[in-house]
Amino acid sequence: DPGGLRGAGPTPTAEGPTHLWPDLPSPSVPAEDYGAIEAVKVKGVEVPKGDLRKVDPVDVVRADFRENPGTYEPTDRAYKETVERLKDCAEDDSGERGRCPVLKAYYRDLTGDGRDDLIVGVSTPDDNLDIRVYAEEKRQLTQIMEMSDAVLGVELAGRDLIIRAVSSLAGYEYHTVWSWDAHQKAMLPTSDEIVRSAKGARGKAPKSSAPRPSTRPSPSGSGG
Repeated sequence: DPGGLRGAGPTPTAEGPTHLWPDLPSPSVPAEDYGAIEAVKVKGVEVPKGDLRKVDPVDVVRADFRENPGTYEPTDRAYKETVERLKDCAEDDSGERGRCPVLKAYYRDLTGDGRDDLIVGVSTPDDNLDIRVYAEEKRQLTQIMEMSDAVLGVELAGRDLIIRAVSSLAGYEYHTVWSWDAHQKAMLPTSDEIVRSAKGARGKAPKSSAPRPSTRPSPSGSGG
């Protein structure tokens, strides 16, 4: 009967996970600080009525970069040049910013408190994109995420920020999902995977010769 049910063959036996080296002792310290993000208070920027849309993103970046190099060291050439280029951002609302490295700002409630948070991208001389997210807490501007990488694309999906970045493996790219963590009071990289690039071609590699973990998330500073 063409319309009848047909068997699909024998069903494979389900197997549970096999634990390897069950007697392995627990490590006393983490191998690196990946994912250990802390919120950072940004001083010198007022948030009128707690509305981040009323704050100039350039003012936010200037204040934050001045006190918080993030994944860079204060002596890094890329950091110094970025701070210098921030001076090229216009002081008015004309939109004429010349070499200003601050990209268009986006707003989305990423923390789930019903208020929009501020998402800013800053292009740096090492061909990376420094991405920072800010929230308002008790009229205090707070940086809740910072990362820098050779970014291929950024997407918003619900309250998640998805970042695609260059991989050193030809034809592949990194996909990292950042999500709000209420306990840490910061955005954490909750998922990080390497996948085949849609075009199957290698993107432009970053100029830095440092391995990717050096540009991965690390503690940005104290939350005090």
